[in-house]
Amino acid sequence: MKVLVLGGSSFVGRGLVESLIADGNDVAVLNRGKTSAAVPEGVEQLVADRKDWSQMQAALGTREWDAVVDVSAFVQVAGQSDMAKLVEHLDGKVGRYVFVSSIMAYQPSGIFPWTEDAAVRPDPPTSYGGFKVMVERLVLDRHAATGFPGTVVRPAAIYGPNNNIYDMEAAMFLRLQRGLPVLVPHDGLVVNSYGHVDDLVDAIEVMCVHPAAPGEIFNISAEAITTGAYVEALAEIVGKDPAVLLVSRPLAATMEKPAWGHLFNDIHHSMISIEKARDVLSVSPAIEFIEGHRATYEWFESSGMGDVDSPMVDPLWRASWDFEWEAEVADRVRAASASG
Repeated sequence: MKVLVLGGSSFVGRGLVESLIADGNDVAVLNRGKTSAAVPEGVEQLVADRKDWSQMQAALGTREWDAVVDVSAFVQVAGQSDMAKLVEHLDGKVGRYVFVSSIMAYQPSGIFPWTEDAAVRPDPPTSYGGFKVMVERLVLDRHAATGFPGTVVRPAAIYGPNNNIYDMEAAMFLRLQRGLPVLVPHDGLVVNSYGHVDDLVDAIEVMCVHPAAPGEIFNISAEAITTGAYVEALAEIVGKDPAVLLVSRPLAATMEKPAWGHLFNDIHHSMISIEKARDVLSVSPAIEFIEGHRATYEWFESSGMGDVDSPMVDPLWRASWDFEWEAEVADRVRAASASG
């Protein structure tokens, strides 16, 4: 199978490229050519800035693909009109187009779990969730009009080796290893669904070939867990007792900036159903939450990330940690508790 991955240099895209190669596919990636990550041997690299449609046209030309997987749209194209041009260009040139959307496409609701037919956000396309909704509609409307073989996948929180969202498991492993305070808002009751990157990659590969995938949206994740249970689970893996401090809502409202991972905020309170993927595609997660995080922690240790002496910052999302700020907030929490 000839597959083009739009992105392909970090986390999900990197894992997808490696898996496709291992399965014997002919793989190419398209990116700006500015990442420090080397393209794997045998993988063709197409270079183009997705904000510049003339560059995209030149790179894509009239080439045809069995599948195109788009994992890089938002970070390069949000708010631009080029997605419509891309879908139009690929129509008739691809056997399958898989757009990697997000759980953030959903309009938040306390009725769980969220299924693929639930309401979506009315936000503008310059926002993350609004952009995902816009592209989903482009893909599905094109399918309805011309038969364009587009499929949408909505993952929830993705974790695993090479995760470049540094305020997730990497920051939590460090807090636990070093005995730092673990600040938890909303009484630790915010729920989120977590899925291992390898399960997402496997599901995408199925969507590239399954005859029932075009014109459909599929949620992909594994277990849902509260933030309180998340901390306890990772603490058991690290082998440390967590120094948890619950941050009251009034105190959280006075803070200049967050002092915990972004998924601990109530805006991310969510739980999705993957019954459709199970029923239609016969896709189910193979990696259980504890097992997956234990393997991720082993990778974290072997990669040397446990020895970092300064915050790591992703250049695209600016995700990081600030342990000095967290210590200051921890003092505020203790002071508020002492004053009664």
